[in-house]
Amino acid sequence: MRVLVTGGAGYIGSHTVRELTARGYEVAALDSMERPALQAILKVPFFQADITDESRLDAIFSEFKPEAVIHFAALKAPGASMNEPTRYFRTNVNGTLVLLDTMVRHQTKAMIFSSSCSVFGTPRILPVTEEMPFSPESVYGETKVMGETLLKWFDVTKGLKSVALRYFNAAGASLDNAIGEDWNTTSNLIPLVMKAALGKTESIKVFGSDYPTRDGTAIRDYIHVVDLALAHVKALEYVLNEKHSTAFNLGTGVGCTVQEVIDTVRKVSHRDFRVDYVGRRPGDPVAIWADTSKAGRELEWKAQYNLETIVSTAWAWHSTHPDGL
Repeated sequence: MRVLVTGGAGYIGSHTVRELTARGYEVAALDSMERPALQAILKVPFFQADITDESRLDAIFSEFKPEAVIHFAALKAPGASMNEPTRYFRTNVNGTLVLLDTMVRHQTKAMIFSSSCSVFGTPRILPVTEEMPFSPESVYGETKVMGETLLKWFDVTKGLKSVALRYFNAAGASLDNAIGEDWNTTSNLIPLVMKAALGKTESIKVFGSDYPTRDGTAIRDYIHVVDLALAHVKALEYVLNEKHSTAFNLGTGVGCTVQEVIDTVRKVSHRDFRVDYVGRRPGDPVAIWADTSKAGRELEWKAQYNLETIVSTAWAWHSTHPDGL
């Protein structure tokens, strides 16, 4: 089967490309950036394109003829989205719409959509189930809600089947240390802690130490990127076999505090570093973690890697690839 992965040169996208090719899929990656080193590692056809470029997408679909699309291509910083709403709506919403229209024209069967737990905002009940109401607190979160809305109506009106995967905090690196996260383009906690541990920054800043949690810092659900990549393959198999559109939450089902992440980095790296505790950041929920029982039942998927493995693979990657690929 031919699968087009948009955002295939990105962090989760590149891990998913590797998982797909390892399982015998014929894969092509589409991304807006040139990543020659990554292209050499992934060993798949690569198309440089913007997902809002309809004519370019038509040419790619005519050449590669994908039977399904895994759609990662998006802007993904909640804070930045509040300063650049037009850019986020144009890329994340209009880009998804252009991509869906292209899929319909070329009779592509199904989409796996990269959604986010940010669609839920600050949850009233934990853990978060798929049935929780949407309550996004950023433009980024709203774009993911709108993306899921587009999927619903393209199923109703065009019969295009989809699975939206709402994942929590992706982290870690490939188990063979071949690819990992670019800490120059991320605001995620673990690579920022790695920077402090490796002396690339003076300290790590923790936003809020007075939350009503076990150590005062916020709680999040950290999931290994390799677990996420496998979940995308499982979701693809599900939608093609069941021909049914749905959504799944993807996490470990275990909440870890920011302080526990920092302590684990210290343990794994055998390094100490400065931590600056500052005030809470507006819009940050106290705690959020996933109920993953639906993914367990219907996808036969469960996260395999815990926080220590996440941190160990991230440490192996960042300590040996300080400049990325």
